[in-house]
Amino acid sequence: MYLVPLHDALRRLGQSAISNFQYNQTVEKSLVENATSSPPDLRILLGILTLPDQYERRHFLRLIYGTQSTVGAQVDVKFVFCNLTKEDQQVLVALEIMQYNDIIILNCKENMNRGKTYTYFSSLPEIFDDPEGPNPPYHYVMKADDDTYFRLNNLVESLKPLAREDLYYGYVIPCPSMDPFKH
Repeated sequence: MYLVPLHDALRRLGQSAISNFQYNQTVEKSLVENATSSPPDLRILLGILTLPDQYERRHFLRLIYGTQSTVGAQVDVKFVFCNLTKEDQQVLVALEIMQYNDIIILNCKENMNRGKTYTYFSSLPEIFDDPEGPNPPYHYVMKADDDTYFRLNNLVESLKPLAREDLYYGYVIPCPSMDPFKH
């Protein structure tokens, strides 16, 4: 059996990811050129909070969200986590970013209940500050965990008639009843 040194395998994998990245950019550019010049009626950012080491879970979610289509709406699914702390994360996540361009890395220490959600929402204006892009870049921004699944078309249809400013859409905690069918 012949073993390839890890750095050689990563180099080859990186070259493959770069060629796929260039292909994806070409495909995306042609799709943009063929699309109408006006932005979609509804733009939604779904930020999925996860951990850097959850590679398989991200791949699974990419597959299932990739099978859904939404008419008249753009739904961007991005994976959100804090700074990378291990060398293997830095290499593998960089390859994921080159391949999929669907990861947001926040400047924070990885945590579950100590400000990660706040850091996510407060970082968005800076992340999506593009004077050349649509204004606003998204009509709705959302946060979900990586164990949550959205039916994107149902989500889009439920948001279309609602206000696009000062809207909270979700589960309120604390809630007078933990029964989802009451109040």
